[in-house]
Amino acid sequence: MKAADLRKSILQAAVQGKLVPQDKNDEPASELLKRIQAEKVALIKEGKLKKEKPLPPITEGELPYDLPNGWEWCRLGDLGDWGAGATPLRSERRYYSSGTINWLKTGELNDSIVYESDEKITQDALDECSLRVNKVGDILVAMYGATIGKLAIVGAEMTTNQACCGCTPFCGVYNFYIFYFLKANRGKLVRQGEGG
Repeated sequence: MKAADLRKSILQAAVQGKLVPQDKNDEPASELLKRIQAEKVALIKEGKLKKEKPLPPITEGELPYDLPNGWEWCRLGDLGDWGAGATPLRSERRYYSSGTINWLKTGELNDSIVYESDEKITQDALDECSLRVNKVGDILVAMYGATIGKLAIVGAEMTTNQACCGCTPFCGVYNFYIFYFLKANRGKLVRQGEGG
C-alpha cells in the first residue's frame, strides 16, 4: 500500500471513530446538538445569525457507514455558521491599493493552517462590499472550480473570494474534526460539485 493510500485510510477510520476505543462515559452527541441548537436560537435573537429554513432530516439512504454508540449523524450546517466570500470590484482601486486586510483566493488554500494571503484589501472594501470576515479557527473550503475541496484552517483573520466558503463552528464543535471530515470526504465533495 502506498503511503498516500495508507494516510487516506487512516484518516477515514479516524473520522468514523474506529482508531481508538470509544469511552462509554463520553457525553452523547445528541446532548451537544441540543446545546448547539440553543446557541443558534440565542444568536438569532441577538441578530448575530440569520434564521434559515430547517435542514431536511437525514434519510437512511444517505448514511455511508455505521457510527459508534453515542455518535449522531447531522448536517454540516448544524455544526457552524457557513458563508461564502466575495470579490470587491476590481475597478475600485481604493479597495486594493495599500490594503492590509487578508483577502484569500481558493488557490491559496493549503490543506493546513493559512496565516496570510497574497493579496490584501482595504477597510473601504470590507465596509462596502458585504465581505465575510473569517476568524481564527474557522474552516475554509473551496466550493467549485479547479480547487474544489481544498481546505484550510484560518490562522489570522481574513476574508475570501466567492469560491470559498467559511465555517465558524458553534461552541463545543472541534474545528479540526470538521476539517479532517471534509478532507476524508474530499472525493465525494468533488463528485457532487461536478458540473456545478
